[in-house]
Amino acid sequence: MAEAQSNLASALHEQGKLAEARQHYERALALKPGFAEIHYNLANLLKEEDHLKEAAARYEVALTLKPGYAEAHNNLGITLQQQRRPDEAVAHYQRALAINPNYAEAHNNLGSVLQEQRKLAEARVHHEKALALRPDYAEAHNNLGIALQQQARLDEAVAHYQRALELKPAHAKAHNNLGTAFKEQGRFKEATAHYEKALALKPDFAEAHYNRSELMTFRQGDPHLAALESLAARIDNLPESKRLHIHFALAKALDDVGDYARAFEHMLAGNALKRREVDYDEARTGQMFRLIRETFVPELFDRFQATGDASPRPIFVLGMPRSGSTLIEQILASHPAVHGAGEIGTLNVVAMGEANPYPAYVSTLDAAALGRLGRAYLASLPEAPPGKTRITDKSPLNFLHVGLIHLILPNARIIHTVRDPVDTCISCFSKLFTFDMQFSYDLAELGRYYRHYRQLMAHWRSVLPAGAMLDVCYEQVVGDLEGQARRLLDYCSLPWDDRCLSFHKTNRPVTTASAVQVRQPLFRGSVDRGRHYQDYLQPLLAELSIPVVR
Repeated sequence: MAEAQSNLASALHEQGKLAEARQHYERALALKPGFAEIHYNLANLLKEEDHLKEAAARYEVALTLKPGYAEAHNNLGITLQQQRRPDEAVAHYQRALAINPNYAEAHNNLGSVLQEQRKLAEARVHHEKALALRPDYAEAHNNLGIALQQQARLDEAVAHYQRALELKPAHAKAHNNLGTAFKEQGRFKEATAHYEKALALKPDFAEAHYNRSELMTFRQGDPHLAALESLAARIDNLPESKRLHIHFALAKALDDVGDYARAFEHMLAGNALKRREVDYDEARTGQMFRLIRETFVPELFDRFQATGDASPRPIFVLGMPRSGSTLIEQILASHPAVHGAGEIGTLNVVAMGEANPYPAYVSTLDAAALGRLGRAYLASLPEAPPGKTRITDKSPLNFLHVGLIHLILPNARIIHTVRDPVDTCISCFSKLFTFDMQFSYDLAELGRYYRHYRQLMAHWRSVLPAGAMLDVCYEQVVGDLEGQARRLLDYCSLPWDDRCLSFHKTNRPVTTASAVQVRQPLFRGSVDRGRHYQDYLQPLLAELSIPVVR
């Protein structure tokens, strides 16, 4: 009898009759509570209904009854991953693979959660194992594409997305991801076409709506704006992750059409949802800034003058996010001697790679150790095309490591991009960042973070020798492109090249939030952007007005 109820439930489940299916699974369990497979099937249904906690509890019961149930470990991993419990998800994927090393789906899912943890090399290994087991596994091709894209290997990522779509033409996520890869390559028409295919397949695909919004300028009466408004009308019925993307997309659209009051409402709602997702420890962040200032004191720089590795190859472009760093890198990357490598991210790995905590351990190093760290960073740089003798690292948060850069690479160029504080912060607040910007989703927290940043940059100017860092003002670049471009090249000891003035024509991957803007000629539309939102920014303005205390 229990088996019959379970079979009927499974048939109803396949027909999409979830409420009826659930009733019959529960009847089956009332008759046979020790039937692990029924608990597992009911958990799958609950997961499909987005009842993640209930689903996880059912998978746990199934595993208590049948500890070697690889599929239950795998699906419990999926559920935990969706609840943003990545370490627990990894453990269950690994247990599934310990039971069945040839479980392609578990390899793919483990790769997916490792991507979220930024363990990209490990993630690729598992996606590749999944594809070795199942070469026609469209989802693994898609996920391998994501891992490659996050490593800035865009051509390879595109190939895997395209293969996923050959195998599964209605794969909306692969269309969306291919669109993003094309956007980063500057292929905007193709990117838009794939976002639209994703939305044709899945009209409520919130992430595709958001991505498409980044590629267009909305006008009154725009059908895409109407589609977003329609989704917003029933936003309370959408999962939180979808609501998040719709709010940010609508904020962009309404900003375009000049409806700033409503744009800010959606900006605020989207940021509030994102803030609940991120684990931002503001007290720890403040302590980090303080420790950096206390460690990198004048005596440290006096002790280690002209140590480290002497290579002049790196050019660091850093500063607050949304302060013009992508524009500056694009100008430099338009020079024939410069390879624009984007946000490399390895300096942070080098900085944190010592046994003792950063930054305190820096004061215990000797000249040989500083040289070793400099060489480790240089070895981590991506290979540059022939003829490129200089390479940019445009990781904005490297502003935390300016002192370390000068110690380990004293001949490296350090370019600090500066923009109006309110414009910088509202631009951060309007963006849904992929990684590392947990401080930007609450106006007061964002303002306090900006104050920490401002204080640290003042500290660097006070302890570094003259000429160690160049401040470049975004507004001045907009007002005098050639003058500021010449200043940049002079600082980097590079000869003048007119191509730097046509930076928007430079063909290279751009993976940052400014990927669209730097493909366009310079425009003044982002200058004084904060004026549109002055009436709504009191928590931010209050924090920014507090003077720096040394």
